[in-house]
Amino acid sequence: QVQFVESGGGLVQPGGSLRLSCAASGSGFRFYVMGWYRQALGNQREFVARITTSGTPNYADSVKGRFTISRDNAKNMVYLQMNNLKPEDTAVYYCNEGLGGIGSWGQGTQVTVSA
Repeated sequence: QVQFVESGGGLVQPGGSLRLSCAASGSGFRFYVMGWYRQALGNQREFVARITTSGTPNYADSVKGRFTISRDNAKNMVYLQMNNLKPEDTAVYYCNEGLGGIGSWGQGTQVTVSA
């Protein structure tokens, strides 16, 4: 079973950037579509971005043009580069399988965008 550990969150001002990382353990990582999700306080978890096994990305409309997802299959890592951050990007960010998630979710990493 694949498990996920997210890192890289923090407090950033509007317009700033952060790079999130996700370390996946377990076998078969390279066969999974991988994704990032987020959950703001009081809201349901929502899709942010996904990347196929061959590297094709797909983004939620709210982050398109600002966020970039990437993966390193040799290192079992997924990344999310977030630029031009907005207060509405504030949430806990999670990585998981990219078509809705599988198994247990990690702890996530908190991203707070505030002046």
